[in-house]
Order: sequence, then C-alpha cells, then structure tokens
Amino acid sequence: MAKSPEEEHPIKAFGWAARDTSGVLTPFNFSRRATGEKDVQFKILYCGVCHTDLHFLKNEWGVTRYPVVPGHEIVGVVTEVGNKVDKFKIGDKIGVGCLVGSCQKCDNCANDLENYCPKQIQTYGQMYIDGTMTYGGYSDIMVVDEHFAVRWPENLPMEAAPLLCAGITTYSPLKYYGLDKPGLNIGVVGLGGLGHMAVKFAKAFGANVTVISTSPSKEEEALKHLGADKFLLSNNPEQIQVCIIWGFLSMQCCFKL
Repeated sequence: MAKSPEEEHPIKAFGWAARDTSGVLTPFNFSRRATGEKDVQFKILYCGVCHTDLHFLKNEWGVTRYPVVPGHEIVGVVTEVGNKVDKFKIGDKIGVGCLVGSCQKCDNCANDLENYCPKQIQTYGQMYIDGTMTYGGYSDIMVVDEHFAVRWPENLPMEAAPLLCAGITTYSPLKYYGLDKPGLNIGVVGLGGLGHMAVKFAKAFGANVTVISTSPSKEEEALKHLGADKFLLSNNPEQIQVCIIWGFLSMQCCFKL
C-alpha cells in the first residue's frame, strides 16, 4: 500500500498545496527525504510567485499531478549538509531554481545544460529518482542535491528570489548572444516580469535600451524607474517605422521576450 506524502520520508514538512483545478492553496503536511551525502537541507525564507506556478495550480498545461506544492524561486539558509557536500556549510544562504535533478551523464549535463537533459527533474510536480513526488518552495523546508543549488551572495537581498527564474530567463540569452557589451542597442518587447529583468540587466551591461510596449501607461515606469533610454508603442505605426529603420541602420540585436 502506497504511503501518504506525510509518511514517505523522515523529515516533516509543511507547505501550501493545490488539490484540484480551482487553484486554491490550502495547508499541506508532507515530508522531505533525509539529507543524503551530497544533499543540502535548508530552511526556506523566501519564494517568488512565477506565472508557471499559476498555470500548474489550475492544470492549464494538462500535466499537473495533485496535490501540487508550487514554487521554484527559492531562497533560504542551510541547516544541514551531507558528508560529501563541498559547496555549502551550515548557515550559508542558498538558492534553488527550476530543477532539482537530471541524469548527470548525457552531453547536456556534461556541458552545464541540465535544462536540456531528457531526464531532468523539475522542482515540483515530477517524480524524483526515489519514485516520490517533488514539492516546491511554498513550504518551510527543503532538501536538494548540492549540484542544483547556488550560493546566494551576501550582498544581495534574499527578497530577490525571482532572479532564480525570471532573472536567469533573461540574463542567460543576453550573455549567450553576446548582448552584454557596452554601447549595444537592445530592444525589449513587453514590460512584464521578464521585461523588467531584461531592462535592468541590459542597462547594467551598458546597453542603450528601448522598451517596446502596447501600453502607454508603462512609459513612465520604463524611463524613470527602470532607466530605459527610449519607449515605443508597438501599436503606433509611425513609432514602429522609426524603430525598424533605426534597428536596420544600427545593425544591433532586438531582444524579444
């Protein structure tokens, strides 16, 4: 007979779970595995709310397994480490993003591209290698293989937990496509959660940033609060024509979100 989530593992945990497509979160008692030799146990202090969490809560992608404890922008403090852990010690600040496992054998894993591993294990809603369900950061405690955790900088507020998803989603392509050089002209289409991150990163790299949006109300936020250099309305033909001509002449990349 299968054990309940609360009885599967020795470490008692508490979280907030959705149990059906209503998307309503209710208290959920479950358990975490014992800290293995390469595992890190930590107390969760912050967890961002990603739109992916909302999709999963309501099974809008058709893959949710209930009960589901969302959350993959997780920051906390280490409380226990396995005897073969070398990245962390008790008291360290730690972050966990979208993945908690992969095969660690394929070419993708060998090249730090675990997100392309066909056997990747997501932070919540998937079966872990021990056959139990993964539960995310809307909870009080977590155990994770140290390979899938990052050291959280001491000078970075822990409230910046969304950097672990929205942050890396925009930082990675900027770096990959060489858009991290001063003087480039970069267009950011859309000023939602990802757009905010893209503007901040691009400006930090020294780029000239143009925000392209359908919402006139976002102009002040883009220019005054985020530091963008220009703002264009995508539903204004004259402004977009100028953008196309400018983009062609400058021969720079337009980063689309």
